[in-house]
Amino acid sequence: MTENNSIKFSLIIPAFNEEAYLPLLFETVEKARLNYLHGAEKIEVIVADNGSTDATAEIASLHGYRVVSVEKRAIAAARNCGANSARGEVLAFVDADSKIHIETFNAIDRCLSTGKVIAGATGIRMERMSPGIAVAYLLIVPLLVCFGMDAGVIFCRREDFEKIGGYNEDMLAAEDIRFLWDLKRLGKTSGRKLARVTSVRTITSTRKFDELGDWHYVSLILRTLLVVPFSRRKVKKIIEDYWYDVRC
Repeated sequence: MTENNSIKFSLIIPAFNEEAYLPLLFETVEKARLNYLHGAEKIEVIVADNGSTDATAEIASLHGYRVVSVEKRAIAAARNCGANSARGEVLAFVDADSKIHIETFNAIDRCLSTGKVIAGATGIRMERMSPGIAVAYLLIVPLLVCFGMDAGVIFCRREDFEKIGGYNEDMLAAEDIRFLWDLKRLGKTSGRKLARVTSVRTITSTRKFDELGDWHYVSLILRTLLVVPFSRRKVKKIIEDYWYDVRC
């Protein structure tokens, strides 16, 4: 068995009923692990199973990955649970319906080795594009970039994860933005910044657009903004319906 202190990366994948998408992600993860300059054995993969009722856990186990069960139905809780069981020096998080770049681990390693970076993200590419998807992308991503943030594979050192207390489990959505914001604030105390490693962008699924229509996200944002001033309960209901009840 590999000694705990020899693990460099822990890749954590929160998952709920992802049997259709995990094999696609795992194929790219294995290519990236085998391509890592310091050896595939330096990278462990953890699937944080958030109450799946399908073959998610079995598929992960068959690939030789560690599965941890998460009772609290929240993606932030799944990320935290995976991180708490991780052994790596660097924690990396990616959604189950993604595909990572073959150079992901090498690029993150180089980025963190400068000593100038506290955390970062690889950025994303949509698996397909259309006018509706492009507008949704432009409503969200440029704003994140203005603050030095991005999506895709999000990474940080374990010690910094622990200092900020991980992901905020009270948030049902946008917990990754809050996570990077907290790390950004922590980084200011040591002169380190957030980084965008866009040479290894992650491909993200358009499954919700495929199921709900290419313009649905624009209407979702507008509908949410309209109720924000009046009812936090309604905002929560919109988030729960979209991110936790609709399985696309």
